[in-house]
Amino acid sequence: MPSRPRLPRLPQLTPPLDAHRGYSQHEILSELRRLVLEGNLPPGTGMPLGELARQFGVSAIPVRESLQTLIGEGLVEHKPNFGYQVTLLTAAELRELYVVRERLESAAMAAAVHQATAADHALAQETHARLERAVLAQDAVAYHRETRNFHLALVRPAGMPRVVHMLEYAWNITEPVQPMVHVTTMDRVVLHADHSRQLAAFLARDADTLLAVTEQHHTRLNGVLSHLPTDIGLFAEPVEPTDTGE
Repeated sequence: MPSRPRLPRLPQLTPPLDAHRGYSQHEILSELRRLVLEGNLPPGTGMPLGELARQFGVSAIPVRESLQTLIGEGLVEHKPNFGYQVTLLTAAELRELYVVRERLESAAMAAAVHQATAADHALAQETHARLERAVLAQDAVAYHRETRNFHLALVRPAGMPRVVHMLEYAWNITEPVQPMVHVTTMDRVVLHADHSRQLAAFLARDADTLLAVTEQHHTRLNGVLSHLPTDIGLFAEPVEPTDTGE
């Protein structure tokens, strides 16, 4: 039986709102979710109850409840005799989730481009500017973070909260991989050029151009994903189908 993966050294935790009372279950859930989504706990990272409970200064009960919630969100998985770990996707599963993201994003964008207010336009411009600064600074982590913020800025005005929620749910499951952190600098430059064209179409309320550019962006993005490294523990090994003899 393989040994259980250990919890890595965590960054400084966000202090509890009430230092005397300590962390609530909700705060533990929020903090664990943040650590996973920000890439501090890579795919396959073990999340032992005892160690996490010591980190938060609580019993195992609120930690277990938080991990169960994260399982429902697709961020954590539990394996018998192995324990909790950050979800480890196969490369094929990552690509499948990107297909889901593409379909939901395009549906929301088609509505958002007409519904967007001046404030929505300003937010899209602000997130694009942060994204551009990350590209110029060659800050891969900031680029990955701001890419999500930019794409969501283009879909949230859609007035389709359930669709946007499903998009964010699918996006969350892919976050532990941190795909944009592992692509080349040139890939980020090329993908950002797409973002600039998307922004221009969004501001012009040109839905046809926005969707056409977005489709090109998705095609380019799928090509980038196909070249992510497979030898640094980002992905699970694909499961071979069982031969039933029938």
